[in-house]
Amino acid sequence: MTTARSPRALALAAIAVALLSALFFTCTYVLNRAAAVDGGHWAWIASLRYLITLPLMLPLMRWQGGIAPVWHAIGLHPGPWLLWSGIGFVLFYTCLSFAAASGPSWLVAGTFQLTVVAGMLSAPLLYRSRGMRDARARIPPAALLCGLVVVAGVLLMQFGQADGRLDRGAWIALVCVAVSAFAYPIGNRGLLLHLERTGIDLNATQRVFGMTLASQPLWLAVAVFALHRAGPPSTSQVMLAAGVALGAGVIATVLFFQATGMVRRNPSALAAAEAMQAAEILFATLIGALWLGEAWPQGTALIGAGLVVVGIVLFSAVAAREPAVELPDSRAA
Repeated sequence: MTTARSPRALALAAIAVALLSALFFTCTYVLNRAAAVDGGHWAWIASLRYLITLPLMLPLMRWQGGIAPVWHAIGLHPGPWLLWSGIGFVLFYTCLSFAAASGPSWLVAGTFQLTVVAGMLSAPLLYRSRGMRDARARIPPAALLCGLVVVAGVLLMQFGQADGRLDRGAWIALVCVAVSAFAYPIGNRGLLLHLERTGIDLNATQRVFGMTLASQPLWLAVAVFALHRAGPPSTSQVMLAAGVALGAGVIATVLFFQATGMVRRNPSALAAAEAMQAAEILFATLIGALWLGEAWPQGTALIGAGLVVVGIVLFSAVAAREPAVELPDSRAA
């Protein structure tokens, strides 16, 4: 009896952790938009977060398995670390930061919820390798249906808040965030799969630190570009970036990686954990209304918010009844 309930409890725990991560991720959209409105260049918004995140994580590593295993893992296989951190961190956040300068924070937060289905849609490509069969390459129909419910809710919220119209800047933001929404889960899943195949065991904090470290050369290049185009960043921009680095770069990302790592063998639960990021638009709306005096969603936007909640509940129910799958032996010889 205990064994049968274990996957269900693990799935629900992962969903709870992922929801908490979504709460901390929400600060990204508000603070990035504030930096953009203040005149900050998108390349500084992007690079400063991860340049600041690295030193912020150093004290944590002493209690989270240490840095040595991460150095060893990167030294053994630098290529995959550079690839997946480049996709999951650099491509993800440069697109998101560029979008912050092109459209309002609610549009950025809402469109990023395409990540609800992005991870599932990329699964057949990620988990199909060397002729081996991996159950995770299959797109779970029930989870996909739940994801589409969430996406439909997000679209209704977008339509309601934009009064059915998007200007050029908003369309640019939408395209950039759509790319970002696919890059983030692909980078995370890709690294998890690499570690699984090579037999390397790193916890969530070590994985975040490793990807942050591996992405530093690219972030330094982005910072040089920002310096050339916009000069040095202002003090306020550095402070806003530090807030994003702590809230989203450290706390939220570690929580998210912990959640997805807990259910990496369960396709539906993994998709559900990723889908909890859809709660960001609800958190953003709630925070905006309570602390910033913004209007509560009404009409179509309110219906959309309700659909997002329904989709999250359905995802949780689907994930709770899915067992973990038996994985093929895909470790490197």
